[in-house]
Amino acid sequence: MKLHDIAKQRFLLLQGPPGPFFDRLGAGLRGLGHAVHRINLNAGDVASWTGPSIDYRGTSERWPSFVDDYLVQHSITDVILFGDCRPLHNAARGMARLRGVRVHVFEEGYIRPDWATLELDGVNGHSLLPRDPKWYLDAARTLPPLAKRPTVPSRFRRRAQEATSYYARTSLGKWRFPHYKSHRDRSAAAEALGWLKQFALRKLHEGQAETALAALEGKRYFALPLQLSSDHQIRVHSLFGTMQAGASYVIESFARSAPDDTYLLVKEHPLDSSLFSWRRFIRREARRLNIEDRVLFAKGGNIDDIVENSLGVVTVNSTTGTLALANGIPVIALGQAVYNIPGITFEGPLDAFWSDPTPPDPRIWDAFSRVLQARCLVYGGFASDEGIEMLVEGSIARLVEASKIIDITKHLRTGTAQAAE
Repeated sequence: MKLHDIAKQRFLLLQGPPGPFFDRLGAGLRGLGHAVHRINLNAGDVASWTGPSIDYRGTSERWPSFVDDYLVQHSITDVILFGDCRPLHNAARGMARLRGVRVHVFEEGYIRPDWATLELDGVNGHSLLPRDPKWYLDAARTLPPLAKRPTVPSRFRRRAQEATSYYARTSLGKWRFPHYKSHRDRSAAAEALGWLKQFALRKLHEGQAETALAALEGKRYFALPLQLSSDHQIRVHSLFGTMQAGASYVIESFARSAPDDTYLLVKEHPLDSSLFSWRRFIRREARRLNIEDRVLFAKGGNIDDIVENSLGVVTVNSTTGTLALANGIPVIALGQAVYNIPGITFEGPLDAFWSDPTPPDPRIWDAFSRVLQARCLVYGGFASDEGIEMLVEGSIARLVEASKIIDITKHLRTGTAQAAE
């Protein structure tokens, strides 16, 4: 199917990730003749968008009616947003569903690096993907093998600068959007300050990580990649509510059940811009349980090396889990995750994982990965112009074929694998 053969669509874009991705995506869609609308929810949104747009300055209570009226008045066929758990996004998603409008949700890639997630209706715990291994084995039969692609350029400095700029502008423009409340658990000013601190101390953190990793050389260890407490993966799609609660649970289980000759390496999330000291927290928890000599902490370090040299990875629902699984490393997921599937992740309790970590079944993992790439992932990244260009091209190809994809999604709801093909 050629792009120019597809009926023109009317897109409404809400909030995207910090940076120019949504702006360039909108420009690409307009260039193909599609109508593109944009609603800004804060001053950061205004600064990151160059096309026509309107500002919403009302209350959250008024938002559902406002967005519903907008969908009707402008005959919107598709809504595009980043993250489906943000309160305003969740409400817009619900109103669009009532009107029969397609909703496309972007997120960080289920498989990283080099991929972004793009799904119809919802992502992560809201994904329509089933958890049945047989379904993936059947669905993958007609899909090609995974293609080897070059690494997408990614620049941490750029990501940090774009996030700092976005949250600073949001804070400075508060007067213009007096009712806006961030989906994150910190103010925009605190967010920007955290990013500045993160960037300023990066070399120090890398040095501390090298020391911790050197201490583990030749030793058997498990890895616990921390997630962001502000992330809805923790707040919505897990039982813990905060990453601190999740980390405490894991460390207590390790103290209780892990073999005496094993260690636990806790790795801080690279995009954690909070002012919270994870180093002090982890040290205090380990000291409380009398295992201070067996629990190490790293704020920096190469996550690929950390995972590949570990006995197994313990996660709530981090995408680091897919990095480990791709390398045949055992993984246990304690929360809702699209990859938490029998035959892929450990099926027993955490206390049993430490003594008997079982690797993923390579056939099921391969089938899962091929289905994921074919239906939920777009090649590219948010942290470089090259990566964004790839994402825009791949995303547009998916978005303009939405009517075709929606038929597959309806079948996913029924779990009918053959029809979904």
